[in-house]
Amino acid sequence: METQPTPADAITREVVDLMASLVALFHREYEEAAAARSLTGAQAKVLGLLRRGPMPMRHIAQTLACEPSNITGIVDRLETRGFVTRDADPHDRRVKLVAATGSGMSASEELRESLNFAREPLAALDDEERAQLRDLLRRMLEGAQPPAS
Repeated sequence: METQPTPADAITREVVDLMASLVALFHREYEEAAAARSLTGAQAKVLGLLRRGPMPMRHIAQTLACEPSNITGIVDRLETRGFVTRDADPHDRRVKLVAATGSGMSASEELRESLNFAREPLAALDDEERAQLRDLLRRMLEGAQPPAS
């Protein structure tokens, strides 16, 4: 006998709706901030990822859930502007590592600092509430991670 999924309760539905509204607000502001710096949203996201350090183009594509050929075009345009470099991985010459240049790091940080999205809504919460929200979001995301293979 097949069990039916439990319908979402009213609080869960409301939380999902509120999270969707926050995501939409974030995306809108992020796209506007990127455009103000003559970047596409995708270019800004790549620069944001590269704050973590150099990474293979394949990993960038997987993280952004897009085709590797799309990343090639994005990286080409960022490279033309002097925001990234592309070099062979010293451990595997077949792999291209993309790294943000000083200009790319500055552009990414400037974009990040210009976002009021996080500051304004979170200002309504005190330090303890923000820490609690952070911990709850981490728990949710950890539960959503696929098991390591």
